[in-house]
Amino acid sequence: MIKHKAIMIGAGLANMASAVYLIQEGHWNGDAITLYGIDDHGSNDGSAASEQAADYWNAEHPLDNSTGYIARGGRMLNYRTYVDLMDLLSRVDSATEPGMTAAEDTRDFDAKHRTFDKARLMRRGDGILQAGKLGLNNLDRALLTKLVMMPDKDETLLDNVSIAEYFKDDPHMFTTNFWYMWETTFAFRTQSSAQELRRYMHMMLYEFTQIEHLVGVNRTRYNQFESIMLPLINYLKAQGVTFALGKIVTDWTFADSPMQDEITVTGLTIQDAHTGDVEQVAVDDDTAVIFTNGSITDSATLGDYDTPAPENMDYGLSAALWKKAAARFYNLGNPDKFFADRAASEWVSFTLTTKDHVLLNEITRITTQVPGNALNSFLSTAPITDLGKPDVNMSIVVHHQPHFTTQKPNEAVIWGYFLYPRRTGEFVNKPYIEMTGKEMLQELIGQLSMVDPGPINIREHTAAIMDSVINCIPCYMPYASALFNNRAKTDRPEVIPAHSTNLAFTGEFVEQPYQMIFTEQSAVRSGEIAAYHFAGIPMSHLVKTPRYDKDLPTLLRATKKMFE
Repeated sequence: MIKHKAIMIGAGLANMASAVYLIQEGHWNGDAITLYGIDDHGSNDGSAASEQAADYWNAEHPLDNSTGYIARGGRMLNYRTYVDLMDLLSRVDSATEPGMTAAEDTRDFDAKHRTFDKARLMRRGDGILQAGKLGLNNLDRALLTKLVMMPDKDETLLDNVSIAEYFKDDPHMFTTNFWYMWETTFAFRTQSSAQELRRYMHMMLYEFTQIEHLVGVNRTRYNQFESIMLPLINYLKAQGVTFALGKIVTDWTFADSPMQDEITVTGLTIQDAHTGDVEQVAVDDDTAVIFTNGSITDSATLGDYDTPAPENMDYGLSAALWKKAAARFYNLGNPDKFFADRAASEWVSFTLTTKDHVLLNEITRITTQVPGNALNSFLSTAPITDLGKPDVNMSIVVHHQPHFTTQKPNEAVIWGYFLYPRRTGEFVNKPYIEMTGKEMLQELIGQLSMVDPGPINIREHTAAIMDSVINCIPCYMPYASALFNNRAKTDRPEVIPAHSTNLAFTGEFVEQPYQMIFTEQSAVRSGEIAAYHFAGIPMSHLVKTPRYDKDLPTLLRATKKMFE
């Protein structure tokens, strides 16, 4: 049903993409679009820590984290699959590079700083592993091949099947270099959805031949806010789009109709996050409501150098609103599958800022590579999995410096994360989730010391490294991996649900054909679909999605790699 105005709930990437397509392809006026959100970045954040003080997600815990930089997560791009994202970025100007679009900016930077990770996996006593040897046996290969070759029509056979259940007769899989790299590159867990793993195998199949070096990874010039979100914000504001920030949509009003399954939004209840004031906003017949129905950074909290990030037990703002709609209509999914089991989804990350390059130089020496696009994962030798086998303790990303435009020349920013935050550190005897920023840095130094091949160990530089710290900010994210939680296809709503007259869903918790979630690609694609629907543009005009599982040369190369 064609509309001419839009209210967007959530001011993240998916809805900003939808706004751009409505303006450029639907020929809407920007002032017909209003975005309501807590902030203007969603999960694509990144800024000086001092700028986060007023953000809702940190307001309840005003700790001493006002120095240094903070990015709750990081984004790896891939031109071959992120086709909708690159189309979107080609439509807006770079925020930092005059005369370039945001897409040209990213391609220019990436061409000059190509990814080639020489230290993808490191293990105590063994140093850098030869991760090109995937370590698969015949049963591993057979089950992976079955997953890749499964037809789309049979995907529901994997409804509510976890990765652990799919490989239940093959515990060896979870001890292979292949699994360690896939687990930490894409943030899968053994309890994650096998259905989602299948989609990744389809869309990222070519990564079989290069995952040990991450040569398929592309990166933006700066952090994801300055390189992805800020160009979109600048464009949309120039077009007259309204950003109503610090606003929480807390409830719906739906029309009563003879058809009880017809979905028509007639009003919204909106609360100011800072004052608590509540207003009612009417939704008329000419207005679309485009809703990002879940966020992986909902309920996130920050700690500081001397304080762990506290646990926020909130269900999640956007998911709570989704739950109210799903309780009324049968085809809007099941948010509890994603937001009621934080044991399957929680992470702890940290952003470390230093005033000199002592630590950066040591990491360069140990990993034999300069800062850039590496993802280094540290394997334990202690049995820490349910199978009694070693697993990955932590992973770090050492960005090309500067990672923020306001960094001083000798400052460095490093990001890391613990995929299993309830596990106990090997060098700090407490669960990662209970660690301060200082203790996370101590754990990192300990992990590096165990793979250090040099005659002078990094531990000899501990005092200098600790003295160099501006800040190390822990971040607890209870829903960071929620989008991978074990589920059925019907647990996520479609972008345009059946019987909806004016409501669309966008983001990482919607069901889209072929798309793999946890990517800027799927977020942009959902916003594009919503925009085309309400602007009356045929879906045949959508950016064409590649299917590498249908490409014979890619299949042959992947098959060969599985036997190395």
